[in-house]
Amino acid sequence: MIPPRKPIVYIVSAPSGSGKSTLVNVLLQMTPRLDFSISYTTRSPRGSEQNGKQYHFISRTEFEQMIRDDEFLEYASLYGKDYYGTARRFLREAEQKGNDLLLDIDVQGAAQIKQKLPDAVSVFVLPPNRKTLEWRLRKRGEDSDETINRRLDEARREIENYDKYDYILINDKLEESSDSLQAIVLSERLLRSKSPLSAEDEKVAELADRYRLANMRDRVAPILGSFGTLPRSARQ
Repeated sequence: MIPPRKPIVYIVSAPSGSGKSTLVNVLLQMTPRLDFSISYTTRSPRGSEQNGKQYHFISRTEFEQMIRDDEFLEYASLYGKDYYGTARRFLREAEQKGNDLLLDIDVQGAAQIKQKLPDAVSVFVLPPNRKTLEWRLRKRGEDSDETINRRLDEARREIENYDKYDYILINDKLEESSDSLQAIVLSERLLRSKSPLSAEDEKVAELADRYRLANMRDRVAPILGSFGTLPRSARQ
């Protein structure tokens, strides 16, 4: 009997308002054999959110029991209030189906995953600059000025962690960013299959390679500057 194929775990992180959710949804529609992990949370549903769709909504008691049972790949308490976490079962289910697994998680969760699963592929999605991020947050019409300012401050702190990720994607044009994100996913599959690459495969790998951290540092520097943050190398 052939053992189940080891799934590739893809992590996508981004500041709120960067367009991450849209990119993830497009990626899932475009890419075969890719499962999505729906996070667990103890917060209450908002608006039209449905249990099992945006999140698995459970009680604090249930969440803490899952922690004791070691059922999470990662979890955190946001602002010391609500828990959020990624259940291990999604990784097991993906492996059983021969699929890969996509995680949409924050910087803190990504660090926990990379510690447990060093082979996980991490992608950080950046807005083109602070002004564009603020415009996107205001366009949603969901948050007060105080909340928007808090999200912008959170974004500044989050993007300081960009160099802990394998790939950096600047979400300026949706179609281009979607194609690039899919290229990263497909390229990692090609590299790990260790099969000879066709001409088409080579193009995919070349596109993905443009977004590796080492090749994106110069493009990231002005974005950090727009948030009043210096690249780590300039702070040392």
